[in-house]
Amino acid sequence: MPDGKELILKVEDLSIVFGGLRAVSDFSCELYRGELMGLIGPNGAGKTTVFNMISGVYTPTGGKITFWDGEGKKHQIGAKSPSVLNQVGIARTFQNIRLFGSLTVEDNVRIALHSRRKVTVADVPFRLKRFREDEDAMIRRAGELLALFKIEHKKHELARNLPYGEQRKLEIARALAASPSLLLLDEPAAGMNPQETADLMKLISFIRREFNLTILLIEHDMHLVMGICERLQVIDYGRVIAEGLPDDIRKNPAVIKAYLGEEAVHG
Repeated sequence: MPDGKELILKVEDLSIVFGGLRAVSDFSCELYRGELMGLIGPNGAGKTTVFNMISGVYTPTGGKITFWDGEGKKHQIGAKSPSVLNQVGIARTFQNIRLFGSLTVEDNVRIALHSRRKVTVADVPFRLKRFREDEDAMIRRAGELLALFKIEHKKHELARNLPYGEQRKLEIARALAASPSLLLLDEPAAGMNPQETADLMKLISFIRREFNLTILLIEHDMHLVMGICERLQVIDYGRVIAEGLPDDIRKNPAVIKAYLGEEAVHG
């Protein structure tokens, strides 16, 4: 463990096979609490498949995933469902935005807050005091998160009516509603213009500090990746081909050949 840092995620020899096709092979990584790490590689390299295994969408064919929650409790997560993993502290966004488009902006966040509710089933039909207090707390918390992303004034609009950049912000706000300690961001800058991407860089850095998060990030925008990630891991054809500091990755011959291209070396 470098410099006494605390492990939050350890992935060992992770593999998955779809119909005879090995999409990810012997993938390993270690992520330390408070770190912001990037996972990069060409389209089809297996990056989102790795996210899907860590977040419980896919069950690995082989290997082991260990997660330590905010209290330091150890969890083996390879076969657990996304809802269970969400409750222990892992949240994610998706490459293709998955909001509840026909619900309001506020309700999208409130849905994610339900995993932290304190009421019982008996409190609900009778609308007891504890239920009302819990509802008020959810509304306040949803408002705080939306205000953080500067979309609180649109809380009564349908999510599908938000501009694309604000939909991205809403998706991240919804992920944070679950109070995760590990946040997986799958191409958060996809479809954004340069100004929106620059704003997103600042936002990711801010929420990392504000929420004491560990972040694993997939992104194709190299300006964003090189600007905010402390460490990078590169995969190609489902295998790790390089790992290190952004400057080292930028100059790595195997990475240049597989993914970055010569222009990345020069800026």
